[in-house]
Amino acid sequence: MITKVVRKQGNSSKCFACGINNPTGFQARFYETDSKECVAVFKTQDLQQSFTGRTHGGVISAMLDETIGRSIWCIEDGAWAVTVELNIRYRVPVPLEAEMKCVGRVTRNTRKVFEGTGEVILEDGTVLCEAWGKFWKMSTAEIGFDDSSEAGEWFLLGSEEMDPLEFELPDGLAENNMFSSKKKKKG
Repeated sequence: MITKVVRKQGNSSKCFACGINNPTGFQARFYETDSKECVAVFKTQDLQQSFTGRTHGGVISAMLDETIGRSIWCIEDGAWAVTVELNIRYRVPVPLEAEMKCVGRVTRNTRKVFEGTGEVILEDGTVLCEAWGKFWKMSTAEIGFDDSSEAGEWFLLGSEEMDPLEFELPDGLAENNMFSSKKKKKG
């Protein structure tokens, strides 16, 4: 399935997922698509190793957490996500130093909380792991951002970055996620 990029999301200086000045992080780039999904483009590195040649599962969980959390921006500008719960299923070992995409989407949205699912996939379309998360929606003031410091750390990378105009993603990602059939809770 081809999905088109409609907007690029910002990066920060120090964040583990997107911080361009964090040498141990992913330095990922995040994009919103016409299918209302958030797609992160990233590469793992040797410092994120678990067993030889494999990326640590906890490190990959951070990428799923960030991408699903950012998916709220695709439908609700200005809402920030704070993780309440995150469940992950690893299908196959995540290789080191591999180019990957993480895809996240909102599956349930209320006034204060949203839920979403996501996957980490290799360039060849192999789904490495999948997740479901629940997040509180908060403003920057509720999170405790001081507009003169932390909030100022967020910025949009310049146009000199080579941005994709579209992504090719495996068909049926959302439907095939093991968490997509999770029973909806009342309330």
